[in-house]
Amino acid sequence: MNLFINHEIKQLFMRLCSILGAFTGLSQIGIRLIFGTWSLLLLGLSAAASLSVLAAVFLYLRKENRILDEGAAGIEAYLAGNRETRIECDREGSLYKLFHAVNTLAAVLNTQAEKEEHVKDFLKNTISDISHQLKTPIAAMSIYNGILQEETMDQPAIHEFVVKSELELDRIDMLVQNLLKITRLDAGSIQMELSFENISGLMKGIRRQFEYRAGREKKAIVLSGSENAFLSCDKTWMTEAVSNLVKNALDHTEEGGLIEIEWKELPAVTQIVVKDNGCGIHPEDIHHIFKRFYRSRFSKDTQGVGLGLPLAKAIVEEQGGSITVDSAEGKGSVFTLNFLNLTEL
Repeated sequence: MNLFINHEIKQLFMRLCSILGAFTGLSQIGIRLIFGTWSLLLLGLSAAASLSVLAAVFLYLRKENRILDEGAAGIEAYLAGNRETRIECDREGSLYKLFHAVNTLAAVLNTQAEKEEHVKDFLKNTISDISHQLKTPIAAMSIYNGILQEETMDQPAIHEFVVKSELELDRIDMLVQNLLKITRLDAGSIQMELSFENISGLMKGIRRQFEYRAGREKKAIVLSGSENAFLSCDKTWMTEAVSNLVKNALDHTEEGGLIEIEWKELPAVTQIVVKDNGCGIHPEDIHHIFKRFYRSRFSKDTQGVGLGLPLAKAIVEEQGGSITVDSAEGKGSVFTLNFLNLTEL
């Protein structure tokens, strides 16, 4: 019986049985010593009384256990997402006092959850408004800059400044876009659309994205992994995360550098590894590189704004994965993305 699964209840019944058995036995021995005979009547009455006590205790504990089961079922229903679930607590007693406290806690949690939903909605709407407000002037400035570049071709000094202005506009646009993405992730306004994606196809698409830059800088992007490996992920956001790692690798390798993207399916996890033979990460920076806007005093990169790696980390973790880094200064860096194979567990 479920009641006797509880070790303490089982011990209680064993002690009661021992006590009642000892009482019955001792009473019979006492009568034997005093009257020189056994009393079957007293034996029957003692046995009946003992059984009555055991039955009363059993029924009481079974009732209490049933109340606890109902309370546990209510808590499980709440944890499963039913915020309106409450435990009946309209009687007197310690258990009902506890249930009342649980109901109060549930009401407080509901209030906090509603406040958080309002905050998320506010952030989502604010981010959307900021996005539209910023995109329009940046796009307009880029158009004006393009016109100026054409008009100043015969004026080298002005043309040079216009080209630099275009580069800074690109940096502003990238910063704005990354800020919006990472803030949307923080606000919980992004719903990941998971599907089984062919990893090889994803990585080939990322390589095509950087082919022109890699060729111009005389760097190589090499892929290695099974053509039949699949990963449950959001294709768009996973591409964003790995692209940020590849861009980071290109930013920190010299001419002739090598960037390797490797993927493999292990028994428990699927891994995607982005490796480079660049300048590596200084030991002082290794624990800070995923912090937003972190700038190393040892870095030679003057263009980065410190959002690419934090964004990649946020995207990977939003999809249930983890990201680690291993690096040696002057020998390159290795970023490893791990995703649990839930279907295998």
